[in-house]
Amino acid sequence: MSTLTRLAALLALLLGIASALPAAHAQEGEPVRLASGISYQLLARWDIERLNRILEVDTQEFAGITTSYTPATNAVRLFRVTYPSVVPERGNRPIVATGLLAVPEVEGTTLPMVSYQHGTVYGEEEVPSFPDQSPETQLMIAQFAGQGYLLIGADYFGMGQSEEPEGYMVKGSHQQATFDMLMASRAVLADLGLDSDELFLAGWSQGGFVTMAFLEKLESAGVPVAAVATASAPVDVFAALNGFLNFPRENDAPWVTTLFILSSFSFENYYGVPGLARSVINDEHYEVSRKAYQRQPFDPADVPTELRQLIRPDYFDPQFFAESAYGRLVAATQAYRWIIRTPVRNYYGESDEVIATELGQLAMTYQRAIGNGNPQVEAISTGPSSHRGTFARAVPAWKTWFDEP
Repeated sequence: MSTLTRLAALLALLLGIASALPAAHAQEGEPVRLASGISYQLLARWDIERLNRILEVDTQEFAGITTSYTPATNAVRLFRVTYPSVVPERGNRPIVATGLLAVPEVEGTTLPMVSYQHGTVYGEEEVPSFPDQSPETQLMIAQFAGQGYLLIGADYFGMGQSEEPEGYMVKGSHQQATFDMLMASRAVLADLGLDSDELFLAGWSQGGFVTMAFLEKLESAGVPVAAVATASAPVDVFAALNGFLNFPRENDAPWVTTLFILSSFSFENYYGVPGLARSVINDEHYEVSRKAYQRQPFDPADVPTELRQLIRPDYFDPQFFAESAYGRLVAATQAYRWIIRTPVRNYYGESDEVIATELGQLAMTYQRAIGNGNPQVEAISTGPSSHRGTFARAVPAWKTWFDEP
């Protein structure tokens, strides 16, 4: 080999090393800091064996049903992304938020991306950027990132490593968290020498609502979305809570009381309505409810499972509920009343203990009631499945649909 050839080879090697530095640095577990306050840190590498164990064993235990999933074909690197955001309800006050970026180990630099919005959780770290503590995120990693998709997931404000109070079902903040996580993830991918071509959205339960709200923001901003899928999405929170208060079903989950706790305190904090939660919750249960919301130590057995024990009697009058400060905020918390342009599939379970069948069909019903009908939203049954079962059965259907050309 000539001297010139050896020099050229050495230069190529050095250039290759230089181009790999961001990823190599991240592999050390040290944060990589980018412009505009964004940083990312490698959390773990999950191999194919672990991903398939999630699909074959762990998810079945979490959901309580047996469902078939397409096996993983590649390992995945998991990164926590830290990024700046703002709270729209508080005058765009600057904050810092976190989320997960899962990168499949596959050939190619341009990959499809799924943004997953997580469901209601009770631990601050039961969220995407702490994947070991989030079974639903594990399933999404195994089924999507384990087959070549980039996967991202925002920890909502107040969750993960955010220092804010939780913003449960606070629509504007959910939209901001997910939108800024998408932008931050694209910056991280660029630093890793990667890019995404198609964007898909998916979410379960609370995350189904957040997914639809996120879609509304993306369509308004002109950001293309290939397709959207949800499971057990409460797209109209007023309808959901009114059902628990005034039209209860025999199979309503005993933990729906926590939905009132989390939303009343969140609305008080984010919308700036002092005393809102106290006006909703009976005095004898206010303190344990406050501790539950703030994630302070408390005995879960002290939280009532009967709504009439937790909620003040006036709220069981539909007119009072509708005209109350809490009811008016709840009524504004919807994510389906605009002209949807993106293909959407809302999956619902016919034995879901949280989301009634008609609520699962609501976005489709509303869109098709507009004139000659907007066909972009389709509601699909997963059969007589529970809340978790609906998610478990929906995920492989999401994957099949997103895979279509």
